[in-house]
Amino acid sequence: MNTELDRAERDVEEHSVALTKPLGLRDLVLTQILFVVGSSWVGTAAKLGPSHLFFWLLAILLFYIPQAAVVIYLNRLMPLEGGLYQWAKLGFNEFAGFIVAWNLWLLSITVIALGGMFVTTNISYAIGETAGWMPNSKWCVSLISCALVAGLGWTGIRGLSLGKWVHNIGAFAMLLVYGALIALPLISLARGEVKQYHALQFAAPTISIFYCFNIFSKLAVGALSGFEYVAILAGETRAPARDIGRSVLIASPVIALMFILGTSSVLAFIGNDQIDLIGPVPQTLRLGLRSFPIAGVIASVGILLMTVRSISSTSVHLTGSSRLPMVAGWDRLLPGWFSRLHPRYKTPINSIVFVGAITLLIAIASQIGAGIQEAFQLVDNAANVFYGIVYLALFAIPIAGAGAIRCGAPIWLRVAALCGFAVSLLAIFFTVYPIIDVSNRLIFAAKIIGVTVIANAIGVTIFGLAKRRRSAVR
Repeated sequence: MNTELDRAERDVEEHSVALTKPLGLRDLVLTQILFVVGSSWVGTAAKLGPSHLFFWLLAILLFYIPQAAVVIYLNRLMPLEGGLYQWAKLGFNEFAGFIVAWNLWLLSITVIALGGMFVTTNISYAIGETAGWMPNSKWCVSLISCALVAGLGWTGIRGLSLGKWVHNIGAFAMLLVYGALIALPLISLARGEVKQYHALQFAAPTISIFYCFNIFSKLAVGALSGFEYVAILAGETRAPARDIGRSVLIASPVIALMFILGTSSVLAFIGNDQIDLIGPVPQTLRLGLRSFPIAGVIASVGILLMTVRSISSTSVHLTGSSRLPMVAGWDRLLPGWFSRLHPRYKTPINSIVFVGAITLLIAIASQIGAGIQEAFQLVDNAANVFYGIVYLALFAIPIAGAGAIRCGAPIWLRVAALCGFAVSLLAIFFTVYPIIDVSNRLIFAAKIIGVTVIANAIGVTIFGLAKRRRSAVR
């Protein structure tokens, strides 16, 4: 197996020679923070009320730490462009690698499709009450989605020499906004506007256990996920075996504190009833700053920074989702058209254009016959199923993967992987249960299941046709 790993590394590295390598440790750390810390999850967690800390800590123990440990282990063993695609391919087989990459790709394009909703919501909060119509206008969301994808597509073609600065700026914007969000209750407490504030209040659940664990699974696989994504860009990193793992270790405690303290701030100003699940951070900033003389200006600046973060995070997804078809093309599981590089920037130009087109179709189609909140939940829940499947494979590799990979994993890592595997299963089970009221829960669940089954059937068909085509050439 070691010989196979060595041969696979050589093959991938030969293809990766043409790629530029602009990513250093600082870029990776900032990208981890940008990619993992989402603006909506503090709103989702706040629906748990004072018991949110209990479930954040549970998710950190059973999913976040196992995920970090498994990613560091697999990346040190196989620091290859394509990341999890290569890990699953070498840990199990080519079919497993392709289906894992297919689900990760599906996740990314659905998240990119949601980018227009996030940006539209943030802009409406920045402008104020007069722009309240924007998130509910399907035409407005669609136009902003088109502009977003076009701009990010151009940046993607220019490559990570430019793209890393888009990501870094977005990470700094996120750190500034979360710094303000976390400080806001303390400032309001000092001004006497908030009577009490407990940033780390620990309380047992007081609402339905079923409901609590539904949200817990979303916090784990939705909020506290993403460390494996940067590994897709290993071939464009200067020292992938060392720096990707170090970026996880540096970013993980920062991310955990941002989520926990950010949720406490949302609860301090909004409570857990009327939370905007798409834009809880801008909603909290506007409420918390309403008594300041220049509250509107300060809040608008903060919200615009969140918009910058949303755009930058979407750029990361577009970057990763364009590399997965590229590496599958290297293995001739997709047409070589996807692996064609721009002559100047050495980026997979055809893959980037394809991802942009598919994303716009999903963004517009997801709003047909649904309100903005329901459209958000429908696409977001489908993405969680795709991610749940990805994480089942990730955690299965050190448990049941090929001999050298499995045997090299210490016992504690396998136990951690089992915990992560169980939480991933729980997330898939609960993902069909929406946390907002929808017109028909059965139809909502059927849509998610249908999308997941059809999407993976398409992936299996593409793989089967590719194998047949490859065999015929031989």
